[in-house]
Amino acid sequence: MEKLSKFLSYGRQVVDENDIQAVVDILRSSFLTQGPKIEEFEAAIAEYVGAKYAVAFSNGTAALHGACFAAGIGEGDEVITTPITFAASANCVRYVGGTVVFADINRNTYNINPYEIEKKITSKTKAIIPVDFTGQPADMDFINEVAKKHNLVVIEDGAHSLGAEYKERKVGTLADMTMFSFHPVKPITTAEGGIIVTDNADYYRKLQVFRSHGVEKTPYSIEQGDWYYEMTDLGFNYRMTDLQAALGLSQLNKIDYFLNRRREIAQMYNEAFAMIPEIKIPVQLEGSYSGWHLYMIQLDEKISRIDIFRKMRNLNIGVHVHYIPVYWHPYYQQLGYKKGICKNAELYYDHALTLPIHPSLTDEDVQYITTNLIKLVESY
Repeated sequence: MEKLSKFLSYGRQVVDENDIQAVVDILRSSFLTQGPKIEEFEAAIAEYVGAKYAVAFSNGTAALHGACFAAGIGEGDEVITTPITFAASANCVRYVGGTVVFADINRNTYNINPYEIEKKITSKTKAIIPVDFTGQPADMDFINEVAKKHNLVVIEDGAHSLGAEYKERKVGTLADMTMFSFHPVKPITTAEGGIIVTDNADYYRKLQVFRSHGVEKTPYSIEQGDWYYEMTDLGFNYRMTDLQAALGLSQLNKIDYFLNRRREIAQMYNEAFAMIPEIKIPVQLEGSYSGWHLYMIQLDEKISRIDIFRKMRNLNIGVHVHYIPVYWHPYYQQLGYKKGICKNAELYYDHALTLPIHPSLTDEDVQYITTNLIKLVESY
């Protein structure tokens, strides 16, 4: 096949004229930020996933920071998470003064292994942050069972999994708090943005206060006047804008199409690689229905990943690798974390390769990707 002239990114946003018009309408309105579109977007996300409350943030990392604050995590507290994730899943614990504890992954699903979580629990453990890596929900029944046994808060990092399902329940109804990200490569986008959904009224109030400087209206406001407010905590300016919310609302109208197309592409990959022993395709947990944010393969150990990576990039195929184990990063190494603490995660990382998957890929694009990857792998 001839080399494509266009670059096939591993992920990208799909924005149409309706999305553009939604943002233009806000630009012509009275509110660019702190207006009614934010509450409208929050209500729409809560309804979509089946949660009581939703609080929008400027990005997913800020939302995770808010969740850790609402959960009461602080100095001396330990929080267990996976090393196969973007650093934000761990960094949010550090922001509030907590200690990150990494638990190894399941070798098949690449999600955090609940048995490994239980091994890491101590008297200092306060919470668990499971990550729905690639859009596949973590084993939430088992994780919630462990959490209940040890009285722990569960904050699900669903950055990849808006619209995914676990045992006929949407992600967003499976944990004490769940974060969704709206970065451009995510299931829907608000350019940047994030949200926490929860059924807990106390968490909801704390999240609202935290994202807006720690400021809230109090009972004294009525006595003083509508202008009066009080800063009750040291919060942050993590507010979403009406521009972002309007884009998100428009995108949410298309989420079923986006998810279905991702699943079609994943199935095309599965079928293409099914008889290629040098390529291990993703395993799905029984009862889970992935959102397929990422499509990960594992290359046989005799194959040079860097060689495949470079040759695929030379063909304008935007392969990637997700993720470097978080504790390998210099910041965490300086804190005393050592390589070798999560052997399955490190073995996974050594052989992982991300293939492009997003709704704008055509069937011909997918065929180009699969044909060239198979040809390169078989050359070994």
